[in-house]
Amino acid sequence: MDSYSIGISGLNAAQKAFEVIGNNIANAATEGYHRQQLELTPSYSSQVGTVLFGGGVDIGGVSRIIDNLLEQEILRQQSSLGQVSQELSTLQTIESTFGELSSEEGGLSTAIDEFFSALQELSAHPSESIWQNQAVAAAETMAGQFRTLGEFLATLENQISVEAENMIEQVNLLISRIGELNDSIESQELTGGQANNLRDHRDQCISELSELVGVQVQPREYGSVDLCAAGIPVVTNTSSLELEVGFKEGLGLGITVAGNANYQTEIEGGQLGGLLKLKNETVAEIHESLDNLANVIIQQINQYHVQGVGSEGSFTELTGWTIVNEDLDAFEQPVTDGSIFIRVIDTNTGAVTRTEVPVDVSTDSLSTIADAISLITGMNASVYNSRLHIRADSGYEFDFLPAVHSEPTASTLTGGTPPTISVSGIYTGTENDTYNFAVSGAGSVGNGDLQLEVRTEGGAGEMIATVNIGDGYAAGDRIEIYNGIKITVSSGDFGADDNFDVDVFADTDTSGVLAAVGINTFFSGTGASDMAVCSDISDTPRRIAASLGAEMTDNANAVRMSEVMDQAITELDTLTPGEFYRKLVTNIGQELSIKQMSQDNIQAVVQNLTNQQSETSGVDINEEAAQMLAFEQIFKAMSKYLYTIQTSLSTMMDML
Repeated sequence: MDSYSIGISGLNAAQKAFEVIGNNIANAATEGYHRQQLELTPSYSSQVGTVLFGGGVDIGGVSRIIDNLLEQEILRQQSSLGQVSQELSTLQTIESTFGELSSEEGGLSTAIDEFFSALQELSAHPSESIWQNQAVAAAETMAGQFRTLGEFLATLENQISVEAENMIEQVNLLISRIGELNDSIESQELTGGQANNLRDHRDQCISELSELVGVQVQPREYGSVDLCAAGIPVVTNTSSLELEVGFKEGLGLGITVAGNANYQTEIEGGQLGGLLKLKNETVAEIHESLDNLANVIIQQINQYHVQGVGSEGSFTELTGWTIVNEDLDAFEQPVTDGSIFIRVIDTNTGAVTRTEVPVDVSTDSLSTIADAISLITGMNASVYNSRLHIRADSGYEFDFLPAVHSEPTASTLTGGTPPTISVSGIYTGTENDTYNFAVSGAGSVGNGDLQLEVRTEGGAGEMIATVNIGDGYAAGDRIEIYNGIKITVSSGDFGADDNFDVDVFADTDTSGVLAAVGINTFFSGTGASDMAVCSDISDTPRRIAASLGAEMTDNANAVRMSEVMDQAITELDTLTPGEFYRKLVTNIGQELSIKQMSQDNIQAVVQNLTNQQSETSGVDINEEAAQMLAFEQIFKAMSKYLYTIQTSLSTMMDML
C-alpha cells in the first residue's frame, strides 16, 4: 500500500503547488505581496533490512520569500524620504512666497531698499511734500510686504499644526489595524496554520506607517510583531495604543501617547517628523528672523523719529498706542532706566525750557510717567484707555528735539560787561554730555591771549578743544567747537575763572519709553505681522520728523534714519538690515537645495532597495508559469504511476 501513498502524496503536493502558484500569479500586482513557495520534504515510511524505502513527499508548509534585513532598511529609508519630502514641499512654498528670485517687481528686499532710498531723497528735500509723500508710500509698501510674509508664515505654522493633527489620525488607524492583524495572525498560527497573506497585509500597513512616522519592528513568536512609532511603543503583541499631537511649553509641537502630557518634540522620520521639524525649527526660525528684522527696523527708526519734528513743527498734543500692562517692566518693547527730555516752547514769548523726566523701570508705570510730565509748566499728560496722551496748555508747544539751547545751560561770568554767548549747531556725538567752557586768562574778547578750554562731563572729562577768543578773533564770529556744536561770543569782558556749560544731547529718550508707547513714532507694531505706518504719519506726511535743530529746517534726522540701512546692528548678527534679509533668503535657498539633493539621493536608494525586494520577493509570471508546467508534469506522471500500480495489481489478481 506504500505505492498508493507515494502516488497520492505526489498528487496532493502538485495540487497544493497549483494553489500556491495561482495565489502568486493572482497577487503579482498586489502592493506589499511577497512571493510564496511550497515547502516539500521527502517522506520515509519503511525499512527492510538496511534499506530505507521512501514514502512519497510531505508538504512542510507554505513560506514567504522575504529578506528581513532588506525590509527593515526599506522601512528606514521610506521614513527618511517621507520627512525630507515634507520639508522640501514646504520650503518650496516658502521660497515661492518670498519670491525674491522670481518676482519681476522685486520682493521685500527691494521694498526695504526703496524705503531707505526714499528717506535719503527726503533728506535732500526735508520740507517738500512730494518727497514726504514718497517716503510714506515707500514705508507703507515695505510694511505691507512684511505683513504679507508674516501673515503667510503664521498661517503656514497653523496649517502645519492642523496637518499634524490630521496625520496622527491616519497613524492611529494604521496602528490599530496592525494590532488587529497581529491578533488574527497569532490566532491562526497558534493552531498550526499559516497566515502569509495576513502577514503581507500587516507588513504593508507597517510600510505605509513608516512613510508617516519613523518605525522600529521587533518580531515575536507566532507571527506577531512589536512596533515602536517615533520611539514610542505603540503595538505590543495584539494590543495597541493611540497617539496624539499637542504643544509642549517652550519646546513646540510634539507627540505622545493619548492622555499623556509628556510630548516628544524631537521626532525623526516620516511626514510627521517633517511637520514637527518644520513647525518647531525651520518655519519657526524663518518667522523669528523676519520678525526680528521688522522689529529692529521699527525700533531703530522710531528711536530716531520720536526725537525729531517734521515741517509741521512742534506739537500741541500726542497720543500713543494701547498698552496692555502699564508697568514699564511688562512692556512688549524693551525699556530701560533712563530719562526723557521734553522741550516746552512758550509761543507768546518764544522762551524754551528743557525738563528731564527720570524713568525707573522697576517702579514706574505709564501713569507715573504721565504724572511727572504734568508737573512741567505748560504741560498736561494722562493715561486714557491704556494710552498715554500728552497735551500742551494753551500758548505752549512741546517736542523732544535734542537741539542745543541758544544760551549756555549754566554760566559764571564775572567781567564788568560780560559778553553774550550764543550756542547753535546740531550735536553729532553718540552720548549725552555737558561741555564746560573754562576761560583761560581774563580781559576783553578779541584781545590778548584769551582762550576757552572745552572739556566733557561738565569739566571733569577730557579736553576736546581749545578756542582762541583773544587776538585774531572778531567778536560775533561763529566758532566750530566739536561734534557739530558752535558758539558765538560778542564783545565784552571775562573775569578770571569764568566758565559756562552747554548741554548736548544725542538721545532725548535714553529709556526708550516714547518709542515703546507710540509717542511721535513712525511705525507701529512689534513684528512682521503687525508692522504698519502710524496713522499720524500716513494721514499727515508733513509729520515725518526730518529735523533735529531748533530752527526745524535741517535734514539731520532724515539723514540718520536713512543711515540705518548701512548700520551693522547687533540684533541682526552684526549685519545691516539689507544684508540680514538677503542672508535669510539665501539660507532658505540653500536649505531647499540641500533638501532637494537629499530627496533625490534617498529616492535613488529606495528605488534600488525596491528593485532588490522585487528580485527577492516579487512574482515573476514566467517563472511561475514554468513552475506550473513542472508540477503539471508531476501530476500527470503521478497519475500514470498510480494507473500503472493499479494495472499491475489487477493483472496479479487475475493470475491468482
